[in-house]
Amino acid sequence: MYKRIKVSNSKSNPDAIAVAVSSDAKRTPAALRDVDKRLGGAIGDSLKRGEFSADAGSVSTFYPTTGAERLYVIGLGDVGKPVGGSTLNAWRIGAARLTGAADRAGIGSIALHLDGGKDAVEIARAVGEGLGLGAFVYDELKGTASGNGVKKGPTTLDVATDSAATRKAMERGLTIAESANVARRLAATPPNIANPAYLVSEAKKIARQTGLTCKVIDGKRAKAMGMGGLTAVGQAGSTPPAMIMLEHTPRGTAKDAPVMLVGKAITFDTGGYSLKVGGTMVNMKYDKCGGMAVLGAMHAVARLKLPVRVVGIIAAAENMVDTGAYRVDDVITAYNGVTIEITNTDAEGRLVLADALSYGCKTYKPRAVVDLATLTGGVVTALGPYCAGCFVNDDKLRKSLFDAGEATGERLWRLPLWEEHRKQMKGTHGDIANSAGRNAHPIQGAAFLSYFVAKDGDFKTNADVPWAHLDIAGVADVAESSDWSGLFSKGPTGFGVRLLVRALEQWK
Repeated sequence: MYKRIKVSNSKSNPDAIAVAVSSDAKRTPAALRDVDKRLGGAIGDSLKRGEFSADAGSVSTFYPTTGAERLYVIGLGDVGKPVGGSTLNAWRIGAARLTGAADRAGIGSIALHLDGGKDAVEIARAVGEGLGLGAFVYDELKGTASGNGVKKGPTTLDVATDSAATRKAMERGLTIAESANVARRLAATPPNIANPAYLVSEAKKIARQTGLTCKVIDGKRAKAMGMGGLTAVGQAGSTPPAMIMLEHTPRGTAKDAPVMLVGKAITFDTGGYSLKVGGTMVNMKYDKCGGMAVLGAMHAVARLKLPVRVVGIIAAAENMVDTGAYRVDDVITAYNGVTIEITNTDAEGRLVLADALSYGCKTYKPRAVVDLATLTGGVVTALGPYCAGCFVNDDKLRKSLFDAGEATGERLWRLPLWEEHRKQMKGTHGDIANSAGRNAHPIQGAAFLSYFVAKDGDFKTNADVPWAHLDIAGVADVAESSDWSGLFSKGPTGFGVRLLVRALEQWK
């Protein structure tokens, strides 16, 4: 796959030309007639072919007699009909598939003609996202049986457009996609490499590259500070747990209350003594996807130089089985003094998040908090692989996130969080239990976390800070490249990066 995609001015002799048409197109759209003339009528001819389809996100290949060696026609489906929750997703998916088609053909340059009308800038951004997401491949560990991952043909794809405005928007989309791919690469990295210590080193590297500030609380210090959740979960890991803080503080915002992003990064989850069974341990390297989404979002925030102060906190630990592992019936104390009775060692993500949330609220006094975690199998049962579950206590924050979800195709669905759910988490010998059976399973995670989110860290008053918990267990990875969206190859999706960036761009 391409190592780089760049956007440039239109070139006179591209290797290929790409256009987009809707399902109802019977003849060449007016905006493409000049292009069609240069191609010897290839666009009009393709629309008349019986095998041609303009299904949303499809890419068809034709071979003009003049003008370029290939014509790619992206299908938009029915105009105005959402795909995967967004009317822009047909462009995104088509662009991702265009990247793959061009790579297989050894294409080095494409002239892309976008007929977006008043939506041209949004479409160009979506196309940039799709091109970038489609270029993702994790082949760093390929060996001799795979040809050592050597790429034949061009390693850069040059995508040219005519308009300066669409070029700028496409470049922005590419930048955000590259940040999502940072999250995907780290999510895909196997647990024998990507342990908590590795994530610390990667976070420091990203901070140096982007200008972020990186601070780390190591396992020893976390224990001394009373972070009982992070300590317990990670005490049997191959390397000690760690809490990573990344800070983006543009000039003039140092005194502003930040938006705080918090992510669960369990680098591998055996379930602990509540051992996962029946093959459910496969792909538990993806239990760090919430934390990697925060890392990817911070990467994008810094590269885009967004004018809002943002703090990202990543709680990293490895949940293993060992003589030093924590047990069912243990009672631990979180950073804010809440005692937690362990009823299930496989409900570990909420324990590391408890310390991250309570420490973050007390230290940074955020104006709003969003946490992301592959927290429960229950949310997958409830919502499938089509959206993330969202628990949110503030209508403005809800609107910001849901609007961002609709724009990016990273959809959310609101689930309830009532006082009854909080009471359900009450413990017998500790303040609360980390699991309370199967009833309201995905809601339990949010109810548990609510005990660790408070305005200015004043947990005694139980004062609300705008807070959203996103359970991304069903959308953090796809099992096959043909899964519902068509936007991703098999593996991690980077869900949350584009959504968070979009919301932060609109932040007031």
